[in-house]
Amino acid sequence: MAAFWENPFIASAARYSVVILCTIVFLAIFELVTSYKNWKEIKEGNFAVAMATGGKVLGIANVFRFSIQHNDTILESISWGAFGFLLLLTGYFIFEFLTPTYKIDEEIGNDNRAVGFLSMVISIGLSYIIGASIL
Repeated sequence: MAAFWENPFIASAARYSVVILCTIVFLAIFELVTSYKNWKEIKEGNFAVAMATGGKVLGIANVFRFSIQHNDTILESISWGAFGFLLLLTGYFIFEFLTPTYKIDEEIGNDNRAVGFLSMVISIGLSYIIGASIL
């Protein structure tokens, strides 16, 4: 049975499946902490929400890229990926805190594309910093 899991195709499929599942869970958590409903807003054409959500997806994927690259087991990759997600989530709250003159969530929910773009870039940028720190 050990040989089965050592097959590179099986190992790749397993990591892929786990990352997809984690991404869905992490996006659901992001959905809980925002004041708008991501998928409803995207369906209605809110481009700011689409950019912010796309940045989150890319950020999560990038953190997992580094996590998989630097860890041997799926469990280690999940652990570092989850830790990286918590750091991304913290970065999101810091972004909201550092802009006291307006609410980031409200601006993105109102299709303020400049704020949506900035949110996307922050998520992607932080994912590179977080990924570089993964051991």
